[in-house]
Amino acid sequence: MPAHVTDSLFFRDLFGSAAMRAVFDDLNLLQKWLDYEAALARAEVTVGLVPAEAAAEITRQAQAAHMDVEAIKAGVDKTIHPLVPVIWQLSARCEGRAGHYVHWGATTQDVMDTAIILQIKEALPLFEQTLDALIAAAAGLARTYRDTPMAGRTHGQQALPITFGFKAAVWLAEFKRHRQRLEACKPRVLVGEFGGAVGTLAGVADQGMAINAALCAELGLNVPEIAWHTARDHLAEFASIIAMLCATTGKIAHEVIDLQKTEFAEVEEPFEMGKVGSSTMPHKRNPMLCEAILTLARLTRRHAATAVDAMLHEHERDWSSFQMEWAYMPELCVMTHGAMELMQRVLSGLIVYPDHMLRNLNTTGGLLLAERVMLALGTAIGRQQAHDVIYEAAMYSFEQRQPFAEVLKQDTAVSAHLSPEAIDSLLDPTQYTGLSAAYVDRVLNS
Repeated sequence: MPAHVTDSLFFRDLFGSAAMRAVFDDLNLLQKWLDYEAALARAEVTVGLVPAEAAAEITRQAQAAHMDVEAIKAGVDKTIHPLVPVIWQLSARCEGRAGHYVHWGATTQDVMDTAIILQIKEALPLFEQTLDALIAAAAGLARTYRDTPMAGRTHGQQALPITFGFKAAVWLAEFKRHRQRLEACKPRVLVGEFGGAVGTLAGVADQGMAINAALCAELGLNVPEIAWHTARDHLAEFASIIAMLCATTGKIAHEVIDLQKTEFAEVEEPFEMGKVGSSTMPHKRNPMLCEAILTLARLTRRHAATAVDAMLHEHERDWSSFQMEWAYMPELCVMTHGAMELMQRVLSGLIVYPDHMLRNLNTTGGLLLAERVMLALGTAIGRQQAHDVIYEAAMYSFEQRQPFAEVLKQDTAVSAHLSPEAIDSLLDPTQYTGLSAAYVDRVLNS
């Protein structure tokens, strides 16, 4: 029975995606180890260290489907070493003397390091495809609701009017920046490793540089400037980007949860008959998808800290640090991609209630437009004096539960400069959304 929620038969699709689980599956990891060994042999053919027929045989046998995984597991338990049992089995499977050339000049961490990079390389298109879908969904919301007014809120309180398209455009811009970050990190992250015992390639010094270049070319990775056994900054960078991406989905999910509250009812995550909000309250339409996303955002953010912690290495190799990546990286990637897929589902099917947004704009009886009245009055009596006058009027309106317009019209300090018609016009929330629409256009066109 699975011990982790990402592998749970019941919960795995709320805590991850099938596609990303496959990337970090044990058999795929084993295949990445074998891909490295085969690529290394082929690279060493180019410098004359390994016969071409031996490299061909190693490549032929380097298939996870050919391997006895139970024997590998037993070997790991016995040796307390993750790769030696794989090397033994691959060498034994090779015909003739080909097995003698397996793992020539490499150290275990070379293989393990490169394997996780190969998994990241495989994971990146999944992140990019789903992120592109999120960008498209957010753009659709921004475009559709470009001019739809709603209350902007600060400190949990109504502040000034915005448009819902403006809110969606903020999400869209953030997603676009994450897309740029993923692209920008590739040259630094997608780097192979071939350093030998302490990174100096002493065992193949004469041909080491050439082998390294050929090996990375075989695997489609960049050539490292120097061994990175104890330099994990690129993995920390990638982990931080992925954690930030998950945090963005969490932020949006939290916003939808808030705006779906009964008293607001401005948006609602996708609903269809059959979705059950409660086992005891039949009326509930709970934001269960968004709650799942927020859960994942909270679970993954600690992995950014773990990635930074894993940068602390001792001397030329330190397994107590780099083994942390075997634990945090798969979970971070699986959970983040799961959150992204759920968020795509939310944004693509988001239910928006413009009439409720308009209703809520009028909840405060005009107080939402206090800034607009203050600035209009300020042209006559100065900004600071106008602030003091409107502040007193606003507090009186709030405390006495009187319409703001009536309070303003009865205030001689206001009525001396603003007519009743001007006050009514100034308190129209649909006419004070600022540059909301212009900013939507800017983000859409960027």
